[in-house]
Amino acid sequence: MPSSLIYLGLMLLVIVIWFALMRRPIYEAVLISFVLLVAITNTWGELWGYIDSALSTSLLYSMVAFVAMSVILTKTKIVDSCIGIILSVIGRVTGGAGYAAVIASSFMGALSGSGPGNVMATGAITIPAMKRSGFPAELAANIESNASYMGNMIPPSSNIVAAMGAFLALYPNSDMTTGQFWIILWGIAFWFILQRIVMIWAFCKYYKVKPMQKEDIPSFKETVKEGWQGLFLPVIILLPFVLDYLFKDNFFTARLGADGAKYLSSSLLLFIGGISSIYACLICKDKNLVKPGNIAKMFGDAVKSIAPAIGVCVFGYMIGSLFADLNVAEELGDIIAAWQFGKFGTVVAVCLITCFMGMVIPGSSLVVIFGSVFIIVLEKVGCNPILVAAMLPCICGVMCGITPPLGLGMYAGMSLAESDFMKTFKNNLWWVAAQFVMQVVVLMGWLPILGL
Repeated sequence: MPSSLIYLGLMLLVIVIWFALMRRPIYEAVLISFVLLVAITNTWGELWGYIDSALSTSLLYSMVAFVAMSVILTKTKIVDSCIGIILSVIGRVTGGAGYAAVIASSFMGALSGSGPGNVMATGAITIPAMKRSGFPAELAANIESNASYMGNMIPPSSNIVAAMGAFLALYPNSDMTTGQFWIILWGIAFWFILQRIVMIWAFCKYYKVKPMQKEDIPSFKETVKEGWQGLFLPVIILLPFVLDYLFKDNFFTARLGADGAKYLSSSLLLFIGGISSIYACLICKDKNLVKPGNIAKMFGDAVKSIAPAIGVCVFGYMIGSLFADLNVAEELGDIIAAWQFGKFGTVVAVCLITCFMGMVIPGSSLVVIFGSVFIIVLEKVGCNPILVAAMLPCICGVMCGITPPLGLGMYAGMSLAESDFMKTFKNNLWWVAAQFVMQVVVLMGWLPILGL
């Protein structure tokens, strides 16, 4: 048996036993996997090199900045007013509560970076509104959970940073800018948002859903007056990346040189999260929340959720460095190429692999540990490696959140909607199937993607 399959098999076995069966934290499982692989391959002499490589990755610190930003935005409830504005505009159309759930939850999920947390935050508003306008409870639960987990694939989610890290580990000299990568991600997200909107339209026809009741629709004038400042958050976060994408060659490169433009692009990830956090503190209505002591407590309370995510990334990058030395990704790519599945068959196979692995392993862990492997495998059959990297948060992060038994989003939505498990599960299969088909279609390059 090829060594790459043995290494991957052992790592998966440890993760499944330690995380899925023993219910221990995922970062422990990843660390144990790393130690076991080092022992088997007898690469103890390179141990500090792997640790140094992981801790020297600038994208790791960018991820910390965006996770910290998500904590501040969630705790200060800045985006709640944005949700109210969306409901006030869209709630008047038939099925408006469902459409509002998709748009608001995608927006909120991208900022918060937490699928289940996003379901509970936005679902508390959108799910009751959907039920009162005729959506069955199980459908309302799945619309919210499937929309919320889209945040995992929309910038500035921390999964995006991990995906870009997987690409740059393989192509360190690529001229792709951070701005271009983000534009591509938004181009991909457009199609998945459209897919969900079309499905809601079809379900609304089937169940004869009505518009939201007038008393449930927030006043547009009042919501704008209350939360207009929050609408500038997307501008603050996205504008630098758009400018980087549009003016890299004829402005930044001309003035800073190729290296200067490249470093400027990569540095955006380091300070945008901080600037957005400062802005959120400035516009927060309750200034007591953003006093230094309360912010410190805010982060202290969030350590239990932040530290494991960062730990997984550090240990995952260590495994990535080890795999690079062992040529695991290249060897696995050659093995799959020898099977002669062709482009379509390989794309389907990778999507199936991420779907089933996502049932037991969190999506962010899949991106960090296996991202480079998936990129090489799909590039060998003719897929665009940049597109594959941009799809990693989708095929890993989104699918794991909506597919049981790890589909925490479905359970969170089900609890809010008070829906029956079997009805919710059966309805969820439609959403999982649609997500899978869209993944294959995008990876095959059958849709135009902005930025490519």
